[in-house]
Amino acid sequence: MATLLFVNARILTMHGDGSPRRGDSMRDLAIIEKGWLLTKDQMIGDLGDGEPPEGLEPDSVIDLDGRVLMPSFVDCHTHACWAGSRLDEFQKSLEGASYLELLAEGGGIMSTVRSVRKASMEDLVSNLEERISIMSAWGTGTIEVKSGYGLTTEDELKMIRAIHTVSQATPQLITGTFLGAHAIDPDVPGFVDRTIDETLPAVAEEFPGICCDAYCETGAWSVDETTRYFKQAIELGCPIRLHADQFNELGMVERAIELGARSVDHLEATGPDMVRRIGESETMAVLLPASGFCLDDRYAPGRDLVDAGAAVAIATNFNPGSAPCPSMSMAIVLASRKLGLTPQEAIVASTYNAACVLGLQDEVGSISVGKRADLMVMDTRDERELAWMVSPPPPPLVIGLGDVIQFLADTGESEQ
Repeated sequence: MATLLFVNARILTMHGDGSPRRGDSMRDLAIIEKGWLLTKDQMIGDLGDGEPPEGLEPDSVIDLDGRVLMPSFVDCHTHACWAGSRLDEFQKSLEGASYLELLAEGGGIMSTVRSVRKASMEDLVSNLEERISIMSAWGTGTIEVKSGYGLTTEDELKMIRAIHTVSQATPQLITGTFLGAHAIDPDVPGFVDRTIDETLPAVAEEFPGICCDAYCETGAWSVDETTRYFKQAIELGCPIRLHADQFNELGMVERAIELGARSVDHLEATGPDMVRRIGESETMAVLLPASGFCLDDRYAPGRDLVDAGAAVAIATNFNPGSAPCPSMSMAIVLASRKLGLTPQEAIVASTYNAACVLGLQDEVGSISVGKRADLMVMDTRDERELAWMVSPPPPPLVIGLGDVIQFLADTGESEQ
């Protein structure tokens, strides 16, 4: 394992106290203006201001000449494990069909469900590995991946096993989520009962403590159905997360907060009263601006949530239908231009706060000694460019667990 020494770096440490950032603290990137950082044994070995001390003896020295060095992105909400294509539906959407109309016709999520059921676990592993590689090239080092395209016990387990298999074979940190309450299979009588009473316990038995997610929306899971699902998950020792208020404010956000949900995600239709409620709670808000960009130009009230004191994270929602976006850089651009977050807030939301959503803030999302050496160099000396430049180039240097994953440009590397 090579030891790397970065010098003359503008280091965005994002160092925190272990709690999610809120309010003004979301603008504090804890920057070392001109510093150095040493990787060792896959971890961050040491860092500091000014010149490095003598005697470090790295394998390579990389002079960044003032460029930004920051933690790799943490994408805390994706559906990156799927099979099949939704290009026909994309065409229909351009011709006027809405997302909910496609879902009602048996398309949308159910279209991908049919493809996943036909796919082997090996197919799912291969597809996910390809997508992880793309996401890594854009600087993402930690990726949450949901199931939810199986909707049977066998196929949901197949998806989660595929996600677990990929997590064991990649330098990226991959964490799986069970999204059994994603859509309602209209061809299965008693589908909700079966999911709660059969599929959820089977998943919790094979993957103890797995986070359980639900999609509560008109045409999908109702408030009462989602509540039953969450109570069963909690009984089985699983934390919970929620997709809510994407199109309609149904009231599930309040219940999720009362049940201790880690996060409530989407929130495009969330009104002022619930914005204040989220801000007063421990539940985090995960905003997914790529969905609004790809669907209907409706966006969550990001500025209002931050001002209300909510702990806000952003993610890509990478999926084959409503957000075919593997780039956290794009999510940052949209978070600033459409949600009203400052560049600093968007960067914190895509790194440290996103790690807090996953309970991984002690490992990733910020730079401090002993954390994973998941880093990236941005070809800029001013981090505000991440939010300013539309369709920015990928980072020229990406480090995963201390190893170079991507090297696109001369960043001043020298051998020792």
